Amino acid sequence: MSHGQKHYPNLFSPLDLGFTQLKNRALMGSMHTMLEEAHDGFNKLAAYFVERAEGGVGMIMTGGIAPNTEGSPFSGSAMMVNSDDVANHQIITNAVHQAAPDCKICMQILHNGRYAFHPDGVAPSAIKARITPFAPKEMTADDIERTISEFAQCAALAKEAGYDGIEIIGSAGYLVSEFLLEMTNQRTDEWGGSYENRMRFPVEVVKRIRAAVGTDFIVVYRIATMELLPEGSSWQEVVQLGKAIEQAGATIISTHFTWHEARVPTLATMVPRAAFTQVTGKISKELSIPLITSNRINMPDVAEQVLADGDADIVSMARPMLADPELILKADQGREDEINTCIACNQACMDHALTGQLVSCLVNPRACHETELNYLPTKTAKRVAVIGAGPAGLAYATIAAQRGHDVTLYESNDKIGGQFNIAKRIPGKEEFTETLRYYGKQLELTGVTVKLNHKATQKELVEENFEKIILATGIEPRTPDIEGINHPKVISYLDAIQDKKPIGKKVAIIGAGGIGFDTAEYLSHAGISSGLSKEVFAKEWGIDFENHPRGGVAGIEPSVETNDREIQLLQRKTTAVGKNLGRTTGWTHRIMLQRRNVKMINGCDYKKIDDAGLHVIINGEETVLDVDSIVICAGQQPFRELYEGLQNQKCNVELVGGADVASELDAKRAIDQASKLAALL
Repeated sequence: MSHGQKHYPNLFSPLDLGFTQLKNRALMGSMHTMLEEAHDGFNKLAAYFVERAEGGVGMIMTGGIAPNTEGSPFSGSAMMVNSDDVANHQIITNAVHQAAPDCKICMQILHNGRYAFHPDGVAPSAIKARITPFAPKEMTADDIERTISEFAQCAALAKEAGYDGIEIIGSAGYLVSEFLLEMTNQRTDEWGGSYENRMRFPVEVVKRIRAAVGTDFIVVYRIATMELLPEGSSWQEVVQLGKAIEQAGATIISTHFTWHEARVPTLATMVPRAAFTQVTGKISKELSIPLITSNRINMPDVAEQVLADGDADIVSMARPMLADPELILKADQGREDEINTCIACNQACMDHALTGQLVSCLVNPRACHETELNYLPTKTAKRVAVIGAGPAGLAYATIAAQRGHDVTLYESNDKIGGQFNIAKRIPGKEEFTETLRYYGKQLELTGVTVKLNHKATQKELVEENFEKIILATGIEPRTPDIEGINHPKVISYLDAIQDKKPIGKKVAIIGAGGIGFDTAEYLSHAGISSGLSKEVFAKEWGIDFENHPRGGVAGIEPSVETNDREIQLLQRKTTAVGKNLGRTTGWTHRIMLQRRNVKMINGCDYKKIDDAGLHVIINGEETVLDVDSIVICAGQQPFRELYEGLQNQKCNVELVGGADVASELDAKRAIDQASKLAALL
């Protein structure tokens, strides 16, 4: 019996589907990576999926592939419509089946409907989505009939391409789910009107696909279990649809939560682990086919608990498979402390996908770059010093040592982590602790010599004769040039968060970048963090898991516990406050601060600080903000005190991370840059 079967008996038990079986209950969920459209993309996709197949998952779901031109997300994106497409996809299926014969791989069929980013999008009714630039064309009865046939043809071609199954995405606000809601389907023919009629399209798609692929092929239907929109489905409708989809021939139903236009986070790090699985558990009682659940399941013990509770038969982990392709293998071998956990930051995955950049992962820059970024054993081992154990220093030190270099890591603090030690204290960012646990273990495994509480000096670095010195000394907060900046009311964000210095009731925060927002979150917070409690999360975002009103949210007012601080978040720029935060998470932070009565003010010109408070000019008007504390979050500058001296001594020295560029605190850039440089050493 393996460690995995002993410690995670549910996760490692096979699932019999009748005509075939899954070796375990771990699914790599669907993610569009943009490799689908990249040069030589199919070979790159094959390498990406093979690593995950070898990493132990029972089943893999590809990113969404369109069944026709109007269904594609943007012009020129991947489709499955002809024999050329079949040949391309065979590169993936052959590679996966050869590498891991017992791993199933399914292709997701995704018709974007009104979410298409091109002028030829179609939908049940010509109603534009808030989040896309184009209004869709209303489908004629003939268009609908043709589209159903194209879904079936797409599935048949996927089978020909060697896939073990397909997944129809009937959720998230894409075409199939647009038929279900009155808000997007205002038709008066047989495809609109009553719920019976509105659900005809998804049911017909499943029927027609089953007829096209025969009985020995996996058909997964992704159902919108909770749209998180007040106009969403009622619980009765969800159950009715689930039963009809089962009747129509689906092998498995996968539960999905949210539409892309909903204003409730489902993926961000402020969402607690396994936040939505109880909803899957609720519908599983109504159906007899296996169910997949998803969202914020990022460690094997979380997956095991969900299965043990009977909430699902299969657990989908999408982003955790970007972060660590060997997550399941490590769980099976008892190496949980080596798992590189997904911290749900979205910065290199979702934010990239939505802006048309190649997807990757903040904690694992190799994700989707498996053919070009590899950490191969070095031919000539060098003696290397890395100064600073923040994200950049940790990435560089562990990768260089893994490759066979002799690495010494110097850190002036008593623990590793740098700015991550501040990040993990922000409510909703508790997951950052996992990254530090991962790096701590990697330092041990790769044999890095770690010197904590040790401020490296130029003298010792020169005397030690290192062949390479990496300065990962990070940043220092920038002190703005304001009269009275040394007044006792003024403290830095480091004082506030790290040293927990006393802060008054009335606070002004200077600077509204990522750190300003984190500081406002930290100072305005009361009670337990939503990242640690499903109850608090449901309250803060107005979700009723118990009674399941329409969309899970209709008629439910969000309620947020506030402390009695009055906080003003100020910025010089006249653009909207928070405009440059992450594409997929920025809005959640803005909403949360608004609900905690944080005032966000742009166009501020800072004049001086004195006993009366902070003197400012806002939109041309002079005023004094009567505050007790002024927290400075006015950006940062590279901290490079050793750089010039070491260069003068002709040392081979290089800057990485914040010490190199410190415009915003950017762990994604820091880890990516450090990993690439360490791979080249």
